[in-house]
Amino acid sequence: MTTIDLTPTPDQLPATIEPRKPCGCPDYERGMSRRSFLKRAGLSGLVAGIASQTMFTRLAFASAPYSGDVLIVLSLRGGFDGLNAIVPAADPDYATWRPNVGIPSGILLQLDGMFGMHPAMAPLKGLYDAGQLAVVQAVGMAEPNRSHFQAMEEMERAAPGTSLRTGWLDRVLGLREEGTAFQGVQMGSSMAASAFRGSSSELAMWSVDSFGLDAAWDADELARWSGALRELHQGAPPAIGQPARSALAALTTTAQLQQVGYAPENGAAYPDSDLGRAMRDVARLIKSDVGLQVAAVDYGDWDMHAGMGGVGGGWLHDHLTELSGALAAFATDLGPRLSDVTLVTLTEFGRRVEENGSGGTDHGHGQAVLLLGGGVRGAQVHGQGPGLSPGALVDGDLAATTEYRTILAEILEKRCGAGSVGSIFPGIGSQRLGVVNAR
Repeated sequence: MTTIDLTPTPDQLPATIEPRKPCGCPDYERGMSRRSFLKRAGLSGLVAGIASQTMFTRLAFASAPYSGDVLIVLSLRGGFDGLNAIVPAADPDYATWRPNVGIPSGILLQLDGMFGMHPAMAPLKGLYDAGQLAVVQAVGMAEPNRSHFQAMEEMERAAPGTSLRTGWLDRVLGLREEGTAFQGVQMGSSMAASAFRGSSSELAMWSVDSFGLDAAWDADELARWSGALRELHQGAPPAIGQPARSALAALTTTAQLQQVGYAPENGAAYPDSDLGRAMRDVARLIKSDVGLQVAAVDYGDWDMHAGMGGVGGGWLHDHLTELSGALAAFATDLGPRLSDVTLVTLTEFGRRVEENGSGGTDHGHGQAVLLLGGGVRGAQVHGQGPGLSPGALVDGDLAATTEYRTILAEILEKRCGAGSVGSIFPGIGSQRLGVVNAR
């Protein structure tokens, strides 16, 4: 994975999001989050200056410029409780399993005869009704995995039963003609997700406005440093010279964007949060036409084993409010440009159907996926409902009737111009749900 990362100064860094309360999960209690493991294992290097620690040669097979949707992967890390966000209110077993933390049917935003949306997600209801937002229920991996670390790694590798070690987004980019330095971007973090692991280059940044060289305090200094660094890398092997040239190109572009500034359009009001700022910057890159094709954004702290909170406030309510506000502002800001964007949410696993004794839910299996975009077949809850009766559960969890790669494959085929996804998702079948329309 060639990560181009110019680390901002400490005063430019956003506050680190940590779990609100200890979850008791071994992965986190031992400090073995996905990112801390990557740092320790040396699988993703930070850059002091401009070039990447790990140098690879990009493998590009496509011959035509990219003309598909911008794909945005929003990872809800920690285990998103889809059953309390998109509630199967008409299932009589729901209230039985969740007598205390369940969402009463009378206050839900009705989606169809079975499902209602948590009232904190009200900013998204208009997008759903307009056909720009859809839900896929009961989604998961082929084999349940309730370990945060292992499930995240396996989901982002997306090649079960194989020895492939690259990430699925790296394989997506590797099949395309090489684009600009902004072809693949991790926004809101200085470390790219393991879905980008591999030979393709990507850019990792906290924000557009914080991206820069510490030594370049004005335009003249940036030009001086850029000239010196270009000369330094003249004649360098591609594995060294290309990341440097890409980083310099990114510096030039972001300097121009910083000079112009950015104001969201159409009355969009992003939450004043890390997620809000990240989604604002993704919209900024899309509308600036810098060549963005794939963007990844993380929103964590969903591991709600205890103290999930009630309908009118608390941990889940606040997270759903922030998530919904950020996505609604993003769609509003893009306006007509949303027709060329597809956003998909993923989480490593859903939550257990039965509430626990601490006012929360434990690690489960089947999850809910949100899809946002102009090509989405919205105003629908897609997927086969397995039900919540005891006999329908898998070890107490919601069964997964749709493998998550099926959704991603359909998006790539219909919206992103992928002729074949077999090399991206080895062993993927031909079944598709019809969650998006073809371009």
